Amino acid sequence: MLIRKLFRFENAHVVRGCSTWRCAHSLHGHSYKVELLIEAQALDHGQMIYDFGLLKQGPRTLIDAFDHATTIWSGDDPEYIAACQRFSERWIVIPVSPSAEQFARLFFVLIDRLLSLTDMANGEADVRLHSVIVHETDTGYAQCFREDAANPRMGLIGLESIEFSTGIQQEWSDPLLFEKLKRCERLTNPPRV
Repeated sequence: MLIRKLFRFENAHVVRGCSTWRCAHSLHGHSYKVELLIEAQALDHGQMIYDFGLLKQGPRTLIDAFDHATTIWSGDDPEYIAACQRFSERWIVIPVSPSAEQFARLFFVLIDRLLSLTDMANGEADVRLHSVIVHETDTGYAQCFREDAANPRMGLIGLESIEFSTGIQQEWSDPLLFEKLKRCERLTNPPRV
């Protein structure tokens, strides 16, 4: 069975290398919708897959971090990156270009890691993230499945390569949230020698 939770955020980006000139050469924004689809084969003590109220905590915090922020590809021009960081209090640097496809992959990686750290204390069974859909417009979206999130041909998304501005982190109720996610990633995916 699947459940779905919808989130919204406003974000600005430039998608370098895309076919559309305006999109590739001008900072612009979208009203994004993010759908988290969560699956399980059994129900908890409340006869639910996963309590929607729990999704208002960590997942909402991570997705809301992108609201009224600029998302920057770490491979972009260093002067552009520095200018965005200088003139905006809310920015995120990510290791891939901020297309709808990469946003879907990024949110899959973040939310999947968060769910893996969640204490399933109400009889939840095999709860796992099924997919993430990111609507960039009313008519276009990208959907990421588990195999897409880990596909190196689409670019690697390690948590260590994501940076949230201080302005974003100061708003989190748990200022160590992202550090906990990164620490868990280091434990489960140790660096290769």
